Amino acid sequence: MVELTLPRNSKISGQGKTYKSEAKGDAKLRTVRVYRYDPDTGENPRIDTYEVDTDGISMVLDLMIKIKSDLDPTLAFRRSCREGVCGSCAFNINGKNGLACTTGLDELGKGDINIYPLPHMPVVKDLVTDLTKFYEQHASIQPFLQSDEVPEKEHLQSPEERELLDGLYECILCASCSTACPSYWWNGNKEDEGLQDEEYLGPAALLQAHRWIKDSRDDRTEERLAQLDDTFKLYRCHTIMNCVQVCPKGLNPAAAIAEIKRMLVERQGQKVT
Repeated sequence: MVELTLPRNSKISGQGKTYKSEAKGDAKLRTVRVYRYDPDTGENPRIDTYEVDTDGISMVLDLMIKIKSDLDPTLAFRRSCREGVCGSCAFNINGKNGLACTTGLDELGKGDINIYPLPHMPVVKDLVTDLTKFYEQHASIQPFLQSDEVPEKEHLQSPEERELLDGLYECILCASCSTACPSYWWNGNKEDEGLQDEEYLGPAALLQAHRWIKDSRDDRTEERLAQLDDTFKLYRCHTIMNCVQVCPKGLNPAAAIAEIKRMLVERQGQKVT
């Protein structure tokens, strides 16, 4: 039987704090349970409980801002655009990854709200995760236009060629899809230098890889496919479909990965013939 060992200081302690709202009268109180962890203290993570007046609040991010402003200024989390564009406020909300700024309280039912950091990623503090490896994997697919042709003014595309990029370019790199993927949990982060070639790149990086493979202006299709033709980088995807369920932009990384696999099969067939 496989024995799994949790990393040091990862087990949640029962020493969470409770913060009560001062609202009275017809206050719309809601209980919010938030993961807290500060590595500087040397203590295990805990779950703090906040009683929040949600009157006038519609989105989870507004709820978090109210907690930080009115109840607990020590709470750490990322946020920026508040419009579902930057991807900063990606958390695990009631067991599902998503953007706090586009997740409405009405979507979470009437019970307690539970907010945790994105799964699998190392926690810097509270809800702030270390995305260094995620960005490194994205950079590895060379997410930029590569062409030997130097046009006089610009690279042109027909409307039909441009349409092929729909559903690919909209990714905001929030990491919701990759951190919801069990294959990525097990194969996506090999810290040992000798094992870094045995990493699954994850749905986000592979979606972006497909975006440049499909771009009619890019001349490196063969090289890009050859780079992905790897047991770990691509084929650790088992079409679990968690990535599709959690994407806040409604994209389909699984379909993009399947298309890359199909192109590799055709590529191999051409070599055989």
